[in-house]
Amino acid sequence: MAAPVQIYKLGIAPLFDRLSGQEKRYSHYLSRAAWSGTRIILRQVSPESLAIFDFILELYKTCGGHWEQLSEIGEIDEEEVQAWLEYAATFLSNVGNYYGSGDQKFIPRIKPDTLQRLASRSPKLSSLYAEIQSSIMTIPPFTLGYPSTLAQSSYYPGELIGKDEIALVSQHLASHSIFPENTRLRKTGERAFEVLQASITSTEPMAPLDMLTSSARVNLVYGDHAEELERVCENLSRAVEHAANDTQRKFLAEYIESFRTGNLDVYRDSQRTWVTDKAPKIENIFGFVEPYRDPAGIRAEFEGLVAIADAEETKLLSKLVENSDRFIRRLPWASAENNGKGIFEKSLFEPPDFSSIHTLAYCSSIIFPGINLPNYNDIRQDVGFKNVIIANRMVAESTAMQWPFIDDSEIETFQKHKYPAYYWWVVLHELLGHGTGKMMIEEPANKFNFDRASPPISPLDGKPIKTWYKPGQTWTGQFEDLATTVDECRAELVGAYLMDDPELLALFGFTDESDIRASDLTYNLYQQLGVDGLRALSNFNVDGMKWGQAHSRAHFAMLRCLLKHGNGCVSVYHDTEAKKLRVSVDRSKILSHGKKALGEMLLRLHMYRCTADVQVCREYYESLSHVDEECLEWRQTVIENKPPPLLNVQANTFIDGETITLKEYEPTIEGIIQSWVERAV
Repeated sequence: MAAPVQIYKLGIAPLFDRLSGQEKRYSHYLSRAAWSGTRIILRQVSPESLAIFDFILELYKTCGGHWEQLSEIGEIDEEEVQAWLEYAATFLSNVGNYYGSGDQKFIPRIKPDTLQRLASRSPKLSSLYAEIQSSIMTIPPFTLGYPSTLAQSSYYPGELIGKDEIALVSQHLASHSIFPENTRLRKTGERAFEVLQASITSTEPMAPLDMLTSSARVNLVYGDHAEELERVCENLSRAVEHAANDTQRKFLAEYIESFRTGNLDVYRDSQRTWVTDKAPKIENIFGFVEPYRDPAGIRAEFEGLVAIADAEETKLLSKLVENSDRFIRRLPWASAENNGKGIFEKSLFEPPDFSSIHTLAYCSSIIFPGINLPNYNDIRQDVGFKNVIIANRMVAESTAMQWPFIDDSEIETFQKHKYPAYYWWVVLHELLGHGTGKMMIEEPANKFNFDRASPPISPLDGKPIKTWYKPGQTWTGQFEDLATTVDECRAELVGAYLMDDPELLALFGFTDESDIRASDLTYNLYQQLGVDGLRALSNFNVDGMKWGQAHSRAHFAMLRCLLKHGNGCVSVYHDTEAKKLRVSVDRSKILSHGKKALGEMLLRLHMYRCTADVQVCREYYESLSHVDEECLEWRQTVIENKPPPLLNVQANTFIDGETITLKEYEPTIEGIIQSWVERAV
């Protein structure tokens, strides 16, 4: 693991202090519910993560947080104390021993016998050490992925399981109308499997999930993560008492029912209700939400987010929301039909709730800068969705140490323009990236959401579409491991494609007369496309020749698109001897060649997604995101220039009678560890 680390503080005190007593109590119990999901995430990350977590907390207790004691009494030297603390803080910040961004395993930079000496401080530490000694320092596995000699996935505990077997069980689940997001899958023998469903209910007998066309024995087992979900629900129940309105009380009750029973139909109902809770002062996200870390792309990590909205920042976003239709008509698939938006776009773009929020509690392996939910496309098309920008996360990242891929002569200007370009790119990604598109769907009883007798014409080849989603098929189910990375790539492309639009940039306050000129913002965005594409290589695992992160693969594919089809708009220069990489952007080619290349890529991904054209999409995307020999050389230089890991420290809330207090911590490794100890989860 690289050292030292960078730490940013997710400050929240000014906004928290403005809350009413009721709002503080509501946010407190929601926060406790969010943090109560920690052990679910740890169990989903790796077999050893729970024990490592407890080892870190127990070691803190043995010295009361006075870490200098460990070196003063001669157990380990100061350097190893520091190395252990860096590991512990990195582990806690990522909620597990794999990086949230990249999914690569990291290990402590201390000797194994040092860890053993630390374990001798208490009987509990000794017991925990026995659980982790064979795994905490061991590589491989190098990364999360399909279980093999090189990778592991705790979504698939038990005997080694193959892709075909995972796909077979998915068919069993679909035949019984069971969603996979809140499950894990355990192979117990030859063609014998147990689907572990997250629920508090654990006393019911196993339910057979037989299928006429399969001889496999698949049983549904209730009660996965039962203890943790019980604590989540206890706190959600307390939050209900302080909710602001009936809508909030309703979706909280639906969360609770879903977590108790494991029924994702009820969870889907909660998402329909949650979307209608417009502009809440206290925003939240709960559930098994994002499938990024499941190699099959269908099982989701638990997360809990509680945040406070900033009314002034949100006003800026509302301008874009109000003008969304105008800019949707400028996307590559727009045509005369459907009021200028084209056949492959929703007829009515319902302006979503779009808020700038500051996180109070974000229990997740990765803290995203922006979120667009729910992930269920039918709900998004029929009911709507929400967008949030995590403002305190974005501000913190803007101060982080940069990847050194911009020429020294431009670095000061690049840094000045980076945050506003990045901010509005994320905004467009969430609102118009994830918020656009219409899936071509066949429903039961021979019903279609398009004219089956005269199918719509694809703008890719000028011919009627030949593929669409059949009854019961979903985006993630059809595209599997490609679903998340293609979806993120498409959303990133929408943002980048529109970031040269003068009218749009003027809406954000950028013109040829502003302090940061509109053209300079666009230029910076193309520089970021190059930098992000290069740094993405740090999340490519050379041992398994696999991508470890959906967003990274997307960024690399976009860079490759610009390099192959941008006619010199973006170039990469590599000095192998000096171990330097530099991104160069030709301003004169941004509109004529860069935008054209990105637009063609965007149109392809959009059409593949809308029409369920899985095979063609896979061939195109895998070719574009292929890491060849030259890029492997780039990767080596990227690794050698990698900035220290970026960690976060978050606040805690405490209750004393009716009084809720907020405690923030110093942005240090000691502060991170203390915050988790005092979280008491």
